[in-house]
Amino acid sequence: MRLKGKVAIITGAGMGMGREASVLFAQEGAKVIVFDLNEQAAKETVAEIEKNGGEALAFVGNVAKEADVKAAVEAGVARFGKLDILYANAGVLWKDRDKSVVETTEENWDIVQAINLKGPFFLTKHGIPELQKAGGGSIILVGSISALAGFTLAQDSYTCAKGALISLNKSLAVQFGGDQIRCNVIHPGMIDTPLQAPYLTPEKKKAIGDSLPMKRLGVARDIANAALFLASDESAWMTGAEMIVDGGFIAC
Repeated sequence: MRLKGKVAIITGAGMGMGREASVLFAQEGAKVIVFDLNEQAAKETVAEIEKNGGEALAFVGNVAKEADVKAAVEAGVARFGKLDILYANAGVLWKDRDKSVVETTEENWDIVQAINLKGPFFLTKHGIPELQKAGGGSIILVGSISALAGFTLAQDSYTCAKGALISLNKSLAVQFGGDQIRCNVIHPGMIDTPLQAPYLTPEKKKAIGDSLPMKRLGVARDIANAALFLASDESAWMTGAEMIVDGGFIAC
């Protein structure tokens, strides 16, 4: 019960890493606001949490729209009374449309930026005042190893958005540390999730796994476990930091 008595809002919680974190946080005692664009997926996550005896609220909305994020925060506080954890997990990975700067259209660039960067901006804008009311809390941003290394197969809008989160992380850590609000980034490596599924054939999975020191792709629970540490009081003196969870990719 490492999160007993805490309330978390998790964006992109309908599937993949977001669902895994939602279920794990609930198992550890948190009440969870499950924020997702897909109503059915959000409800399925809530059902899984409730099946195990936890409490959760499904909220359907778009993280790229400020009104939706504001409404989700307000709905969560109305239901559970407070907020302790902001987990900006929602993201989009468009390898077929988000390419090099010389190939990507302005429209696709903007959509990727809106989801991957404006989403965390809106969540922290409306969530931080609630953490202040609660006497502190934890903000978890999801970056990427794409922000730390260049790749021949470019996704430049995604890469720029994830890189910007590193700067936002440090700024929030310095601004709000005095309020006992900490902010940290998780940089996942290649994770076998529904987001990656369209791009991962069995052959590619094996090739990528074999290239890593840990000899496998990551799974959603690998990232959820890292997020659990950052959400819990065990990380009470950790802020402005970057946690790389990539099976050793960056070390190579």
